[in-house]
Amino acid sequence: MQLDAKVPGGPLETKWDTHRFELKLVNPANKRKFSIIVVGTGLAGASASASLAELGYQVKTFCIQDSPRRAHSIAAQGGINAAKNYQNDGDSIRRLFYDTVKGGDFRSRESNVYRLAQVSNAIIDQCVAQGVPFAREYGGLLANRSFGGAQVSRTFYARGQTGQQLLLGAYSALSRQVALKKVTLYTRRDMLDLVLVDGKARGILVRNLVSGEIERHAADAVVLATGGYGNVFYLSTNAMASNATAVCSAYRKGACVANPCFTQIHPTCIPVHGEYQSKLTLMSESLRNDGRVWVPKNPGDKRKPEDIPESDRDYYLENKYPSFGNLVPRDVASRNAKEQCDLGKGVGDTGYAVYLDFRDAIKRDGKETIMRKYGNLFDMYQRITDDDPYQTPMMIYPASHYTMGGLWVDYNLMSTIQGLFVLGEANFSDHGANRLGASALMQGLADGYFIIPYTMGGYLAGTGVKPVSTDHQEFKVAEDAVKAKIKNLLSINGKRTANDFHRELGKIMWDYCGMARNNEGLKSALKKIGALKGEFFENVKVSGTDREFNQNLECAGRVADFLSFGELMIEDALSRQESCGGHFNEGFQTGENEAMRDDANFSHVAAWEYKGEGLPPMLHKEPLVFENVKLSQRSYK
Repeated sequence: MQLDAKVPGGPLETKWDTHRFELKLVNPANKRKFSIIVVGTGLAGASASASLAELGYQVKTFCIQDSPRRAHSIAAQGGINAAKNYQNDGDSIRRLFYDTVKGGDFRSRESNVYRLAQVSNAIIDQCVAQGVPFAREYGGLLANRSFGGAQVSRTFYARGQTGQQLLLGAYSALSRQVALKKVTLYTRRDMLDLVLVDGKARGILVRNLVSGEIERHAADAVVLATGGYGNVFYLSTNAMASNATAVCSAYRKGACVANPCFTQIHPTCIPVHGEYQSKLTLMSESLRNDGRVWVPKNPGDKRKPEDIPESDRDYYLENKYPSFGNLVPRDVASRNAKEQCDLGKGVGDTGYAVYLDFRDAIKRDGKETIMRKYGNLFDMYQRITDDDPYQTPMMIYPASHYTMGGLWVDYNLMSTIQGLFVLGEANFSDHGANRLGASALMQGLADGYFIIPYTMGGYLAGTGVKPVSTDHQEFKVAEDAVKAKIKNLLSINGKRTANDFHRELGKIMWDYCGMARNNEGLKSALKKIGALKGEFFENVKVSGTDREFNQNLECAGRVADFLSFGELMIEDALSRQESCGGHFNEGFQTGENEAMRDDANFSHVAAWEYKGEGLPPMLHKEPLVFENVKLSQRSYK
């Protein structure tokens, strides 16, 4: 397999414009002859479905929830980046591009990142036209706030519920196309397999989660926008339904998975409070604009925060990174929080938390101002913890949040399978080894509104796509395989629940492939997961039948895929003998405990090809060429 990123030639600033002009076009009258499947209705999926249908394509859209409005994009809080420079503080497309490449520790493709920065401004215009209620300044201009990894204010926001408002905008555009019968919407469907005909993606198999029926759906191309695999850690900020099954099915059919060990640990989450907790809750990074992060200076100091005087407080981010302070990137903030807790300076009952304190901001700006900026976040924190953050500091600790790895895609967002496009968090394309805050919403909407409408047309116009029906033999083969897997899971009748296996897998992944990794631990984790996987297929208990609403069966299928994906993540982490961004191998760090890259040997995208069950995957490398930014040791001091 040869990885061809299809990056256009010419200057960085003109690559996308040149490429759009050179892409073949589909005549407007011919667009209605083509059908496209879109899996997922988050920001990437909903915006892609709406945009493709608006152009005239016949679109089938699938979501696992009862409504597209319940996609996990709704949980995003803090904001969306764009290079509008409304603050007149020095921002530009070039600066957004540079900050993103640097924030990703120089492990992303320059061409993709620059295109993302280019279309960012159009995203804001699109969303304003849809009625998204962004915060505004007194004079009427849209307001901005700061996020980690940047020294300019470029993050547009709607209080602490930006993802929800953006999703409602995309959902309204999608609903319009549903009403026009340009989009056929299928809810409560779980994608279980990808169907290839003559090597091209031509359909999917889904399970109706209510009736249990296996359904076949054919199309001329398939778009996956199914989100990330962060729930491999069990405890994460992801929705409980977020899973890796669609990505795994594509991987087994020949789509390479790129950089799976690049996962993001978010520094601002409510700490774990119990052994049987099912998920974690995110507190927006935007809070670090006004909240100050600190721990007691002395290990073991268990006094209440209000009893600890200023002289005994360690504002460790401000002291260590004076230029960026509390707004260092997420990987840096997370590692430093872990370091403080490992030194015995953590707070709370478990000692695995640090303070995020708004005392000074409230004194400076007043409670009403803080309430206007973050009120719903403060309310959410109080409901969960029964502490009032207006009176006492929040307690926060890092947690699994986002995945920078995903299916490999070229410049057109097409995977190594012809006709399979991958958008948003499900692909690997734009964030390198660490995503800057407020860039996930930007990427999802860029992919759906402004990139896939062009590149999909280029594919369909330039490829001979023959009609395929669901009666094709490949659909029968795929359906038989899916039914056999389901039958096997139901027949095991063991003594442990799938959830129990998932919890154990998550602990292995967090302990050995979380905020810090080392070679010895990764090798140990590979053996542990292999043994756990073996036990799973001998001892899992799945009650109920396949012809009914059965969440035990859903969970078992997802955990089976997470076990395999966890192994792939470990393989990838072991192969990358360096530290960069969210991949922090303790054997590769500077004297100041910062990540130490090896650009001579690892300046590449690691793309893994499936070779069969029980066989090691094959590694392919896409070299990363940096012509517009200078490779340097990342510093936020």
